[in-house]
Amino acid sequence: MTTHPHHHLQLTTVDGEDSVRIELHGDLDYDNADLLVQEATDRLAARPALTDLHLLCADLGAVDSMGLCALLMIARRTAEAGVRLHLDDRPARLERLLTLTGTLGHLTAPPPPRSSATSAAEESAGAARPTGPDVTT
Repeated sequence: MTTHPHHHLQLTTVDGEDSVRIELHGDLDYDNADLLVQEATDRLAARPALTDLHLLCADLGAVDSMGLCALLMIARRTAEAGVRLHLDDRPARLERLLTLTGTLGHLTAPPPPRSSATSAAEESAGAARPTGPDVTT
């Protein structure tokens, strides 16, 4: 049996004018998937005008189910923020995983458009809802 040394995930983050690039080096797995989610979440929170988040995957090693979950969580958070997620320079093994799981299109789909009219309508609808118990007359 051959054992492989554990490849800890190392992240290098580069801020651009309206984008952020996070370079991934090592394995995205159970032991360190939270590190990537936290870094992406912190960048999204710090940059509300951000338009694009690039994950550079060229040096990404193994990706397990927790790594895939981390990518899905980042996709959810970028969509909520109206930020486009890019998975750049995907190695063949990541491409295969995303294709087999049917998540490639989901992870790289453009975010829903941000609309102040939609937000205002949702807020006013929420304000019009009664907050107490149902009352029958």
